[in-house]
Amino acid sequence: MSQQTRTRPSGSATALNESYDTALLDLDGVVYAGGEAIAHAVGSLGTARDAGMRLAYVTNNALRPPEAVAHHLTELGVPAGAEDVITSAQAVSRLIADRFPAGSKVLVIGGEGLRVALRERGLEPVESADEGPVAVVQGYGGPDLAWGRFAEACYAINRGVPWFASNTDLTIPSPRGIMPGNGAAVEVVRIATGAEPQVAGKPLPPMHRETILRTGARRALVVGDRLDTDIEGAFNGGVDSLLVLTGVTDGARLLAAAPEYRPTYVDADLRGLLTGQPEVTGGPDEGFRCGGWTASVDGDALVLAGDGDALDGLRALCAAAWTDAGEGCCARETGKALARLGL
Repeated sequence: MSQQTRTRPSGSATALNESYDTALLDLDGVVYAGGEAIAHAVGSLGTARDAGMRLAYVTNNALRPPEAVAHHLTELGVPAGAEDVITSAQAVSRLIADRFPAGSKVLVIGGEGLRVALRERGLEPVESADEGPVAVVQGYGGPDLAWGRFAEACYAINRGVPWFASNTDLTIPSPRGIMPGNGAAVEVVRIATGAEPQVAGKPLPPMHRETILRTGARRALVVGDRLDTDIEGAFNGGVDSLLVLTGVTDGARLLAAAPEYRPTYVDADLRGLLTGQPEVTGGPDEGFRCGGWTASVDGDALVLAGDGDALDGLRALCAAAWTDAGEGCCARETGKALARLGL
């Protein structure tokens, strides 16, 4: 159903960690926030891993190499090796290596994660447009990336050198709040050159290809908190997804989701990996039921009746909203229904 118009969250009679062999987990907003583990993440991941599920950590952030990410996860209590981490730096480096021979010079605008990934593919990172690069690659370089690095990218691109970007996320979370991400930096170069980069990261297929090549997953489940990268990436890759509500997506955004942003499953946090998922039954005429709740459309609003677990109410509302919207986005008023759930 991943490539069809999803009209309701799916149910699962078995725990998700038993139904899927590999979890492709986003990091920020799923496993940790502000560098600290999110509630229930460490225990849930440990239980899923001990039961035989492969855990892979998939991030659009190209700043840190996999070894550094794995070390951070291990410190948090989530044992991981470099082979368990897949980054957009690796995905974009494969794109470049598929086009240019080993030993080719690549101008790097970004952090150490890009340099490590390029060397892994036999490419030579360089710092200047005057060193004869065959490509420019741009990834998140941290808040202190010098303005002159953008100038180097522009010099090379304006000479006709192909431009690649690890990802185009406009924002990135930090302990102090939301800050500009690599997508904002890409816009600087785009405006200055008029060029368009070839992008590798979520939600585009090169990132999904990289995760499958590195994990060997046969039945993968994408786990994320963002509709426009994690869930859309699963949709584009033709695999199922679990949205957890520990990050940026709230109930209103979920109900308004266009088809490519609608997850297969919805749960509060990573404990959802360890359980089955309730079925949403019913239809537009009799209302959509989940647990003790019934959701329907009444005029210009979604309405909710009953009581019980708030997540069941949200799942029922998703079915009402997505069915009503079809191929579009929900245009009904949702505030009162969500307020009943405390969401």
